[in-house]
Amino acid sequence: MEERKTGFQQIDYTLLFLLFVLMCFSLLAIYSGSGQYFTDDPTHYVKRQIIWFIVGIIIMVSVMVLDYDLFKNFSIPLYGVGVMLLLLVAYSSLGVFRNGSQRWLNVGPAEIQPSEFMKIFLIIALAHMLYRVTVNRGAKDLQSDLMIVAKVCAIGLPPFFLILSQPDLGTALVIASIMATMLLMSGVAWRILCVLGLGVVGGILSLVYLHNYNFELFSKFIASHQLDRIYGWLDPYEHQGTYGYQLVNAMRGIGSGQLYGSGYMNGVQTQSDRIPEIHTDFIFTVIGEEFGFLGATILIVTYFLLFYRMVIIALTCNNLFGTYLVSGVIGLLVFQAFQNVAMTIGLMPITGLALPFISYGGSALLTNMIAMGIVLNVNIRTRHYMFETEESSM
Repeated sequence: MEERKTGFQQIDYTLLFLLFVLMCFSLLAIYSGSGQYFTDDPTHYVKRQIIWFIVGIIIMVSVMVLDYDLFKNFSIPLYGVGVMLLLLVAYSSLGVFRNGSQRWLNVGPAEIQPSEFMKIFLIIALAHMLYRVTVNRGAKDLQSDLMIVAKVCAIGLPPFFLILSQPDLGTALVIASIMATMLLMSGVAWRILCVLGLGVVGGILSLVYLHNYNFELFSKFIASHQLDRIYGWLDPYEHQGTYGYQLVNAMRGIGSGQLYGSGYMNGVQTQSDRIPEIHTDFIFTVIGEEFGFLGATILIVTYFLLFYRMVIIALTCNNLFGTYLVSGVIGLLVFQAFQNVAMTIGLMPITGLALPFISYGGSALLTNMIAMGIVLNVNIRTRHYMFETEESSM
C-alpha cells in the first residue's frame, strides 16, 4: 500500500537542518580566519560567502524541483561539455595558469574551474550508464561485471587524466572516489573490486620504487610541487621551514585547542597569519583551535549524520537511476570531507581540496549545492509504502 505524501512532506528537513548547521560553521570560521586579510573590512569574505550561499540555495532548489529522470536526456551532452571545457583549460589561450597549475578558464569578467562542474557531469553520466546496463542486464557473470568496469573506466578516466595533468591531484582523486563508489553500488563482484584495489596499491608501490631507483622517470608522473607536499607530509618538522610549514602550524593550532578551544577569535595560529589559505583549504584549523575538540567533534558528527541520511535515501530509493545519482554524490562529498580534515592533522598529504560547505569559495560550493539538490530531488520522488515487500521495492 502506497503512503501518499505531498512534495513538501517528502523534503528531507533533517538534511536541510544539517546543511544549515554547516553553513553556520562556515560563516563563523571564515569571519575568524579571514579578518586578518582585510583590516578595513573584516567581513569581506563573509559577505561574499553569504552571496555564494544564496546563489547556491537558489540553484539547489532549481535542481530539486526538476524530475531527475530528465537528467538522463542530458547526461551525454553535459559530459561532452565538461570534457570540452577541460580541453580548453589545457590547450587554449583561455586557460589560466596560477600557483603552478592551470585549472581555471577565463570567461570574460569571471573565472570558472571546469573540474568542479565535471564532478556533477560525471555522476550523471555514470548513473545513466549504470542504470541502462543494470536494467538490460541478463545473468550476472564475470563477463558482464568486466563490461561494467570497462564502461566506468571509459567514462571516468578521460576527465581523471585531464584533471591530473593540470596538475590537480586532489580533484583527480575525487573523480576516482566517485568512480569507485558507483562501481561498488553497481553490484560488481567483490573479487573484481579487490583486484582493482590491488592494482591501485601496486601502482603506488611502483611509484615508490621509481622514486628510489629511477627518479627521472618518477618525475614524469609526479610534479615537483606535489613531491614537496609528500615530503612535508611524511616529515613535516624536518621541513617546517619550507614544505611542512603549513602543516606544522595547522597541527599546532588544532593541538592547542585542546578540549574546549582557545575561544572564538582568540586562536594564536588562526589570528597570526601563520597558516596560508586558512579560510579555504585549512579552515578546519580555525574550528579545531578556537572551538576545540568538542567543536571539531560536533562538526564531524554533523557530517556523519549528513552522509548517513544520504545513504538511507540511496538505499530506500526504488529507482536505480536515483540510487546511482545519490551514490555518486556520497562518493563526492565523503572523500572531500575526509581528505580535508585528514590533511590538516597530518593523516593525508596536502591536496588543496576544500572542506564541503565550510571552506570559502564559489565553484566548489556551487558544485556541492547542486549535489545536495540532486539528493533532495531523488528523495522527493521516492515512493514510500506502508507495507513494503521485497517485490514492491523492486
